[in-house]
Amino acid sequence: MYMDFTMQPGSQLHQPIPEGWNSFVYIIEGEGVFGKEGAAPASAHHCLVLGAGDGLSVWNRSGAPLRFALAAGQPLNEPVVQQGPFVMNSRAQIQQAMEDYYYGRNGFEKASQWSSA
Repeated sequence: MYMDFTMQPGSQLHQPIPEGWNSFVYIIEGEGVFGKEGAAPASAHHCLVLGAGDGLSVWNRSGAPLRFALAAGQPLNEPVVQQGPFVMNSRAQIQQAMEDYYYGRNGFEKASQWSSA
């Protein structure tokens, strides 16, 4: 689930999120209260990782629009291995990805209209 919200001043909303899903909010613009009505406001360029619950409640008590993105999904429950820009499921996959990158075998490097800027 990926949703982009713009809330006008004085508005509130509740967005259900399926039980068991992981989710986070990234505030693009403005300031809002997330989670509980009495919580401290969060402002632009902050990421909020949501806990378990029945969804996301938001209040825009400011005098300006609030824009944020909500991303949520079912956990994959797979191992995660990261090195540099590569994220895979095993050390062997990381090594293969690095080798493919080094030798230009990742697929898109040789596409006719693609360039790395």
